[in-house]
Amino acid sequence: MSTSVRFLKTCTAVAALLGMATAPATFAEHEHEFHDTRYHLDHYYPARGATFRVLPDDHVIIRHGRDRFFYSGGVWYRPDAAGYVVVRPPYHVFVPLLPPSYTTIWIGGFPYFYANDTYYVWRPELGQYEVVPPPDDSAATTQPPPSSSDVFVYPKEGQDEARQSQDKYECHKWAVEQSGFDPTQNAGGVPPDQLADKRMAYQRAMSACLEGRGYSVK
Repeated sequence: MSTSVRFLKTCTAVAALLGMATAPATFAEHEHEFHDTRYHLDHYYPARGATFRVLPDDHVIIRHGRDRFFYSGGVWYRPDAAGYVVVRPPYHVFVPLLPPSYTTIWIGGFPYFYANDTYYVWRPELGQYEVVPPPDDSAATTQPPPSSSDVFVYPKEGQDEARQSQDKYECHKWAVEQSGFDPTQNAGGVPPDQLADKRMAYQRAMSACLEGRGYSVK
């Protein structure tokens, strides 16, 4: 057998062995991860209980009472003897920003922000998001309630989706109080001859509220 033939056979055998060695790694790529598919999110996170020796470079330190957590991309960590362990965050802890991948759901006209089996709500008085207990999502929808009809709203100050959702909800509530009219309730209880005036009053209040929060309303 020539040297070249023996070399080719050796290379083929080595390649086969390498293929056998790497195949299980590909198959088990997400073996120790949590695949979050709720509300069609379709995102992988490190499984809770997993331990890491180092934290992601973009982590944020979050203090909650005497406890200290580290937060990055929707994943929560606590110091552990072996490094940093992935944990479920406590309720009523606050974070400055939402995970890069999240879903906005609406329950009873109120927006919740969901990611990695965790629910957040925006607290405007603090300028932060609060981790809250899971709500009853039997009537949850990913579509916001109709807060204004025939109105285009543009964020002039670069407000993100979460801030826009919260502002629209709060302005909707305020406009309902000011006008006595709620378009999400199909105008129930409003006499037909007052419907146009009530709707116009609602839209004026809604526009004024949104413009005061840095939006262009047309």
